[in-house]
Amino acid sequence: MFIIKNGKVLRNKQFVNEDIAIKDGLIVKVGKNLEDENATVYDAKEKYIVPGFIDIHTHGGDGIDINAASSEDLDKVSKFFAKHGVTSFLASILTDTKAQTENAIDACVDRIEKGSSGADLFGIHLEGPFLNAKYKGAMPEKLLRSGDLDLVKSYQKRAKGNIRYITIAPEVGDNLKMIKGLKDLGIVVSMGHSDATYEETVAAIREGANAITHLMNAMRQIHQHEIGIAGAALIEDVYVETICDNRHLKESTVKFIYKIKPEELIIPITDCIMATGLPDGEYKLGINDVIVEDGDAKLKETKVRAGSTLTLDVAMKNIMQNTKKNLAHTVSLMTENPARLFNLKDRGILETGKRADIVVLNEDYSVEKTFIKGKIVYHKEK
Repeated sequence: MFIIKNGKVLRNKQFVNEDIAIKDGLIVKVGKNLEDENATVYDAKEKYIVPGFIDIHTHGGDGIDINAASSEDLDKVSKFFAKHGVTSFLASILTDTKAQTENAIDACVDRIEKGSSGADLFGIHLEGPFLNAKYKGAMPEKLLRSGDLDLVKSYQKRAKGNIRYITIAPEVGDNLKMIKGLKDLGIVVSMGHSDATYEETVAAIREGANAITHLMNAMRQIHQHEIGIAGAALIEDVYVETICDNRHLKESTVKFIYKIKPEELIIPITDCIMATGLPDGEYKLGINDVIVEDGDAKLKETKVRAGSTLTLDVAMKNIMQNTKKNLAHTVSLMTENPARLFNLKDRGILETGKRADIVVLNEDYSVEKTFIKGKIVYHKEK
């Protein structure tokens, strides 16, 4: 038994002074004045106790590029993510060759089966290749293509069912017709890198798409005569990813989105690349050469922005600054919302029976400790 005492525990979007008892990786009780003579006690000293963050869109970090990562590399990056409060993540595979995509899938499956030393790799995100070249962003145009459900079926078979998420442009080729088939494969369908009109976006939602990849980035923007995919994302009942690094979305844009969109449908992400946590310099993002200057990642050849160097703990602080939302509501965006989207019923909130995926935040909201299944996987050095 392990008991976290004297912390301010996040419950129902507010902080309460309660203790958390943990046994066999699960939360077994949350309440006041919990005692057990055989328990190890951690005194949280009035720090904030929150669920572990869930990042559903990550391309790497700490020198690891997901597309080229080995199983051991994925374990390394899992520990890096845990340092920033992330306890669960999806590995996002950028559009690549079939052979390299399969290599990346194999590495992910191996790590999922072995488990991670840090954040839990709970599945794979395919970002492409069924995207629109007009809004390709960092996607290699020569590898983009129209919908091919048989290809995804082959990937999902290879992945042993671990592909949980895919980004498509619904207006391209047969992509719209593919959505129901993707859902039948157990894959959450998101729309992005897209020139879809409002009507095309709504048609995709009717087919079963229920998320938007990095809202406002790499997509048709709002026009008074055609609000497009970005406008549809704001007014329809779909989840939206937001990259809150104050680069992909300026401060006023973040405020705009968070003012309009119901908070239970917003999911902050990082879209982080291998340069995250490292100095400026030259890096890779899939097959792309990337230059990072002042923390801003761009394609070496075209200077188009290529992912981010954001971490989710920094995103949390940016959101609070830009929207004036309090800590309790901001953390819920990164915990409850992604858990609900991916039906992760065992995590996302601090309740009896849930996984003991817990983050301790200091008064300045920096990460002090990260617990995954009740085990301390990160502790901030003094």
